[in-house]
Amino acid sequence: MRRAAALALALAALFAAQGVRAQGQAVLDVMDNRGAMLGWEAVGRLDTPGGFCTGALIARDLVLTAAHCVYDRASAAPIPAGRILFRAGYHRGTQIAAREVSAWVVPPNYRPAPGGYQSGPAIASDVALLKLSSPIFSSEADPFIIHENPPEGSTVSVVSYGRGREEVLSRERDCAVVERYRNGELAFDCDVTFGSSGAPVFIRDNGRLRILAVMSAIRQDERGRTTVAFGPGVAGVVPALAARLRKDDSRATPGTGARRVGVGGERRAGGARFVRP
Repeated sequence: MRRAAALALALAALFAAQGVRAQGQAVLDVMDNRGAMLGWEAVGRLDTPGGFCTGALIARDLVLTAAHCVYDRASAAPIPAGRILFRAGYHRGTQIAAREVSAWVVPPNYRPAPGGYQSGPAIASDVALLKLSSPIFSSEADPFIIHENPPEGSTVSVVSYGRGREEVLSRERDCAVVERYRNGELAFDCDVTFGSSGAPVFIRDNGRLRILAVMSAIRQDERGRTTVAFGPGVAGVVPALAARLRKDDSRATPGTGARRVGVGGERRAGGARFVRP
C-alpha cells in the first residue's frame, strides 16, 4: 500500500454519514436498545459546542479521543474544558453517566494545520486525553485497557456514533489493520463515518477487547467511497498524557507545541480524496 499523500483531512468532530468500504458494504451492529449496549457503557458521545465526537473511558476519570476533537471547527481555537461533556453509554437522549471535562492534554508534537488538513505526523499524534470533573464508577461503566500495536493484518473493530445514527452506538465488528507506519500511524479498512472522530479501535486479546488506536482521518476515492481509515496507535502516547494530567491539572491545556487542529472541507491529492469522518 502506498503512503497516503502529504495532507489528509482530519476526521470531523461533527456528525456522521455512513460510508461504503471499497471492499464492499460494511456490516454495522446498531445498538438500538439498552440491552444491546451491555459491556459498551464506557464508550460515549463527547459533546462539544456545535458538534460531537466519540470517546472511551480508560480510567474512572479519563477519556480517550482524538486531539482534533478538542478544537473548535470554525475558529480553530481550543475548546475550554468545561464546555465539553462526556456522556458514557449515550442512547437516545439518556446516558449511563454524564461528566463535564475539567482538563485535557494533547501530545507536545501534535502539529495541526489550519483548515482541517493534517500531515501524516499530525495524524500519528492525533490523540487527546480528557480528565473528568468527577470519576465514573466502575459499576456504571467499566473502563477499557490500552493494547500494544498488533502485527499487520490483525482483525479489529470500531465502536462509534455518527450522523444518521448519532443517537445510538454502532459497531463494525470485522475490519483489519492493513498498514503500519514508523511514526505510529495505522491504516485500517474500516468503514468510519462523520462523527467517528476519536472512536476507539478495539483488538481482542485473550478474549478481552482492548483499545489499539483512535480514529483520525479517512481517504476516499473519486466516487466518495471510503478506501482507507487512519488513526494513531495509542500505547506509546497515553502514559505520558496521563502523567501530565495527574501531575498538575492546571497545566492540562494546550501549551507549547500543542497547537490547534482545524477541520474543514476536502482536498484532492494523488487521485484520492481525503475527507473528515
